[in-house]
Amino acid sequence: MARPDRKKDIMKAAERLFASRRFHEVTLDEVAKASRVGKGTIYRHFSDKDDLFFQTATSGFDDLCELLVREVPGEGPFRQRLLCACLRVRGFFNSRRPLFRLMQAEASRVMGRKGTLRERWLSRRTKLVSALGDILRQGAREGLIRKDVSAEVLATLLLGMLRTSARELSDAPEMEGSVELALDVFLSGAETRPAAKRHRRKAAVAAADARTDIQ
Repeated sequence: MARPDRKKDIMKAAERLFASRRFHEVTLDEVAKASRVGKGTIYRHFSDKDDLFFQTATSGFDDLCELLVREVPGEGPFRQRLLCACLRVRGFFNSRRPLFRLMQAEASRVMGRKGTLRERWLSRRTKLVSALGDILRQGAREGLIRKDVSAEVLATLLLGMLRTSARELSDAPEMEGSVELALDVFLSGAETRPAAKRHRRKAAVAAADARTDIQ
């Protein structure tokens, strides 16, 4: 008979409780009761309630990375692989709403701080950024996306779009059922092509004028 994973049971219970109420309203006694362990067992895995909240929230990064490794093809057309990854990320946000809310709450809490906690958060998030970044680097190698911005920055921007679409745009008719629109806006921009060309021409003229003025 498989040995119970007490830490995982505790984190699952904490995920439900922290997502349903404010942080200060949840007690470790409640977490212990919900996970069917003694309070001492919690302290064997977590230093305090803050540590439990942090580890539960950041477990989402690990789960997402495992999902991408398991379900996104390691080879194939760039856009197909990227779309598959985006669908898995957005699906995770939709199916794990309580954990998604915890991740958002913890990000707001730690990103405005300095020190060890922020560094720990960023190190966990880096794994997810790198997983998407590997796919984006394929697009850069194939000349399909720009190379003057690092894959990590592009991955961070894309994740931000996916979080926003899951959090704020789920009721928008054009977003229903897919993330294709978000991905198209990310890859192609929001401008119409004629407008984009006009802007590029204006920028080129302005740059030429600037060079003339310098001479």
